[in-house]
Amino acid sequence: MYCIFCKNTDTEVIETRLSEDGSAIRRRRQCPKCQKRFTTYERVEELPILVIKRDGRRERFDREKLRRGIFKACEKTKITTIQVEKIVSEVESELKQQDSTEVDSKVIGNFVAKHLKKIDKIAYIRFASVFRRFVDVEDFEKELKKLL
Repeated sequence: MYCIFCKNTDTEVIETRLSEDGSAIRRRRQCPKCQKRFTTYERVEELPILVIKRDGRRERFDREKLRRGIFKACEKTKITTIQVEKIVSEVESELKQQDSTEVDSKVIGNFVAKHLKKIDKIAYIRFASVFRRFVDVEDFEKELKKLL
């Protein structure tokens, strides 16, 4: 690491700490040439998750968009905001564990459906009706029979 003051290419680490949230390492450094101190942070570089849409377009994974979709399915149910946040976090965690940084939107929908199915059947059916594009009553009926 070079000194930000004199551009010396040799600096010494005099103190290392984990950041408050644990997402970075904070290092205090000192330049042996000019004796000035400065701080650097070391973070994991996260690759963005790209969602492959049905029409082939790719867009960045958006936690807020996922949250809104789940809230829409959960309207007038007993599912709490905390439960929705937990689903969003678990789905994001599952996506990060995938082998690729590009994920088909169907995979995300299946993750959400799996979580909703455990918590609330009505929210699950609402979500599934949009996600799986139910066209008529028979589609609803088939999905309800699977639940029963």
